Amino acid sequence: MRFSNSKLTRDAFLSRYFPQYAPVASQNTGLSGGSCLISDGQHYLVLRHRHQATSSPFSRQYRVFKHLPHAIAPRGWLYTREWMVIDYLPGETRSELPPGDELAALLYTLHSQPCFGWPISLLPLLEGYWQQSSATRRTLMWLRQLKRLRRQGEPRPLRLGPLHMDVHAGNLVHAPQGLRLIDWEYAGDGDVALELASVWMTSETQRHHLVQDYAQRAAIPPNLLWRQVLRWRPWVLMLMAGWYECRWQQTGEQQFIALANEIWRQLQTEGRER
Repeated sequence: MRFSNSKLTRDAFLSRYFPQYAPVASQNTGLSGGSCLISDGQHYLVLRHRHQATSSPFSRQYRVFKHLPHAIAPRGWLYTREWMVIDYLPGETRSELPPGDELAALLYTLHSQPCFGWPISLLPLLEGYWQQSSATRRTLMWLRQLKRLRRQGEPRPLRLGPLHMDVHAGNLVHAPQGLRLIDWEYAGDGDVALELASVWMTSETQRHHLVQDYAQRAAIPPNLLWRQVLRWRPWVLMLMAGWYECRWQQTGEQQFIALANEIWRQLQTEGRER
């Protein structure tokens, strides 16, 4: 269901649309800011509030939940301009990624779904991060990297599909029914190799194993897929560095500067090797 109405407080929203439900007392639910767990005593749902910091339209996120099968993502129940209600996925999030074959199976199932209808374009994101970052952090190396990618253009897609674009251990729910993905803020259509290049992994060896498992399922020559993943890696690293820079600008938290600096060192090292 989808409604358009004036702004409602959380309690007013629940009273109008989910009168049998109430917020659950604070507990370790794994929910991010702007979300809360609601229950009628038997069933649990997640109530999410639109926040200005989101990088994608609130309505698109709801369309993702309505678009995808329940075996991949939460199911969407109701959407207004300010609120949405989706399924709560019981299960656990772990500190490490699942085995490569399990993750490859989930990603291949996702990428086999019909496209969402809006493409992912990285260059506008990279340029936006440059403009939104602190002027004291806009180095010549950053500008050179940005100009180089602009000249090259994004790699020609190997195979298009719907992408999650924020796959890491904390966004994977291990449930009795299998793995599911949460936090779809960055989702859109793009090259499946971009997704594989974007998974947060501890090493490139681990990524290579994931690509091998995925290639077998997708009937793509492994070497062809791996080369395409490597083409996307500089784009992904620049995306991560820019995101960290903007988060530091927004929050002042030094952890984001440390993470950004690590990626700049990696890009500098790779640049010398080219």
